[in-house]
Amino acid sequence: MPSTLVECVPNFSEGRDKAKVDAIIDAMKGPGVYLLDQEMDSDHNRCVITLVGDRDAIQEAAIRGVGKSSELIDLTKHQGAHPRMGAADVVPFIPIDGVTIEDCVAMARHVGAEIWKRFQIPVYLYEAAAATPERQNLENIRRGQFEGIRADIASNPARKPDFGEARVHPTAGATVVGARKALVAYNVFLNTPDVDIAKKIAKAVRFSSGGLRYVKAAGFLVRGLAQVSMNLTDFEQTPVHRVFEFVKREAARYGVTPLSSEIVGLIPKKALEQAAEWFLQVENFDSSLILENRLAAIMGGKMAVGGLRAGVEPFIEQLAAPTATPGGGSAAAASGAMAAGLASMVASMSRGKKAYIQYEAQLSEAIARLGQLREELKAAIDADAESYNVVMKAYKSAKEPANGDDAIPSALKQATSVPLGVAEKVVEVAQIAATLKPITNPNMKSDLTTSIALAKAALEGALANVEINLDALKNDSPKDEAFVTDTRKRAAALTG
Repeated sequence: MPSTLVECVPNFSEGRDKAKVDAIIDAMKGPGVYLLDQEMDSDHNRCVITLVGDRDAIQEAAIRGVGKSSELIDLTKHQGAHPRMGAADVVPFIPIDGVTIEDCVAMARHVGAEIWKRFQIPVYLYEAAAATPERQNLENIRRGQFEGIRADIASNPARKPDFGEARVHPTAGATVVGARKALVAYNVFLNTPDVDIAKKIAKAVRFSSGGLRYVKAAGFLVRGLAQVSMNLTDFEQTPVHRVFEFVKREAARYGVTPLSSEIVGLIPKKALEQAAEWFLQVENFDSSLILENRLAAIMGGKMAVGGLRAGVEPFIEQLAAPTATPGGGSAAAASGAMAAGLASMVASMSRGKKAYIQYEAQLSEAIARLGQLREELKAAIDADAESYNVVMKAYKSAKEPANGDDAIPSALKQATSVPLGVAEKVVEVAQIAATLKPITNPNMKSDLTTSIALAKAALEGALANVEINLDALKNDSPKDEAFVTDTRKRAAALTG
């Protein structure tokens, strides 16, 4: 697997000519790039391509795809149900492994600049890469579609692209590039050709007109049926099953029902697990109950038949070994991750139950945030050990006559920043766990108590590591003094 893994899901304004779509895909293929999925829709006249690859390789693949689409697609002759403004309409980058959303923002900006430079196609940035709040939402940028933008771009300052001159490419239009979290493109077909009903349901379900958070929706006529076409921008906070139930309820108002639904592109496994739990009403559901998940965990060394001990034992034995790493900083991060895991478990086992349905939004928000914190704290286990190793290398290098000790302060600052980040995260974990007590099953109170205790232990251990690294800094420069002062202030705020 590549050291960095990024998903790219470009949407092209061609869903009827397979030869053109194949040519675009061929242009994007290359070393380090893998095709996961391709979807063509003749009614929308649009295709969605899902690629993953190494950071550098996926950027070039996206650029090549935009270039090839500009050769093959003429928007002046294009018609379809889906709104569009470019031959390559939208090109999002999604972090998968070894990269952050900030990395994907940098990728989007690089790709946007290159698209203008190479093909003279103006580029707008959206979602996390947007330069202004108004451009975070794709629909704001694409309003009026190709024809409206073409007529307005030169005279309206609000239409000025982020890259390129204020003019559309004569046939390829303009392209939107951005960075975002995993998105679920989910469509529901109704048992009626009346597209006005689909539009009314879309208006009710989408967030911009008062509906569900993290849902974008529109109504179309597709394959002779009314379709509610939706993008779920955060499926963990607004899951697929909740969206389906909302659409079903709204459809009943007009005497129609959902006939079927479809996923465009790929869907995260977790989204389907959530739907299974909801519709089957499985008590105490956990993803490890799924055979394939359990097999993957065992084969990956995360679990062992006969108990959980085998999963945690290697780390405990590493802590016990007569080596400097992993040490207290890694243990603190692990304790924090366990705290977040316990709190998430309690929230997940109450969410969706009738007794706690009024707290659904709060529980969903807590689960989503705890998931992020858990992943960050797990990453800090290795980051703390690595930062200490860098400090040791810096001290060793400083002993060589040809080397100075400039690297030592830098290494110590990094070794301080990691546990400080852990401390800040576990404080938030403890706060979330405390808020869960009155809105979750009281029989799980002990789990939340354990979570808070683990978070407090993690905080104490992390701050001890912060302090010992600060003591090692000699404060030889104003920058070092400022770092020490600022860090101690941040640490003190966590215990105040």
